[in-house]
Amino acid sequence: MTTPVSKDPRAELALELADDLRRVEQIIKERADSAVAERIGRIADHLLGSGGKRVRAMLALASARLLGHTGSHHVLLAAAVEFIHTATLLHDDVVDESRQRRGRPSANLLWDNKSSILVGDFFFARSFQLMVGTGSLEALTILSDASATISEAEVLQLVSGRDPQLGEEDYYRIINGKTAALFAAAAKSAAVVAGADGTAAEALGRYGASLGTAYQIADDLLDYSGQRSSIGKDVGDDFRERKVTLPVIKAMAMAGDDERAFWRRVIADGDQRDGDFERAKELLRSSGALDQARSDAADWSNAAKEALDGLPPGRLRDLLGDLAEFAVSRRN
Repeated sequence: MTTPVSKDPRAELALELADDLRRVEQIIKERADSAVAERIGRIADHLLGSGGKRVRAMLALASARLLGHTGSHHVLLAAAVEFIHTATLLHDDVVDESRQRRGRPSANLLWDNKSSILVGDFFFARSFQLMVGTGSLEALTILSDASATISEAEVLQLVSGRDPQLGEEDYYRIINGKTAALFAAAAKSAAVVAGADGTAAEALGRYGASLGTAYQIADDLLDYSGQRSSIGKDVGDDFRERKVTLPVIKAMAMAGDDERAFWRRVIADGDQRDGDFERAKELLRSSGALDQARSDAADWSNAAKEALDGLPPGRLRDLLGDLAEFAVSRRN
């Protein structure tokens, strides 16, 4: 099992990359505004200023610096990645009918669904403008492919994400697209603009993909075991939105007839009653599904750390390894 790190490596990375992060924030502030449509800037201020950890941006910055990059193109990529991520959040909240994001009312709640979709589209467009600014066709290809993969996974989740018969293979197909693909693209594209050879770029891509997978499984677990004050959303949102996540899949695989009937009622039929969420948590705990999902997340964390072998040693590589460990032990 992975041993939790004592400090939050996200904060450590932010200190290590402070100058680059300031440049990223400046680019985001400049490019998130519009002289034509005031609402774009208002929604951008609300969402981009709501306490996001910038993990994907830091992953891009750290990957480039790890490989000795001294230019500025990695900063453009990091900002592009954040715009892609923010666009997907805006779209997700509309699809999921979410009311909270990062501990604050979601944009679709404060404004409306149409505004959220259109501003999300604007952010996607901004991201591609930034990618072009790097002058790297390969980096553009990596990030544009990831954007398409994210959209495919969103549609797959929309079609099958409430099916209690969803298996682990399709679950991983969804999270590989929705989460891991952008983590992988952030690291790999940054390696490309740093002039890395194919081996180093592929290694960082594997690191990002494994890290993203571990992060998503941890998010699934937090929905059933976290605290609202720490995870920035309502505990049980996945349950109420009838999402079939890894803990539920594992519980279903071990369930008897009564338990299967329960999961079909609350997820497939959407017939959720008082006390159902507490029963769901108890079923996940007593069946061992939560522990099994944690073990799987730890395996992905270890895979991320192994992908760093052979890359230049030093402070940044150590912090990336710590980030992989922290991914499965975090509380937010």
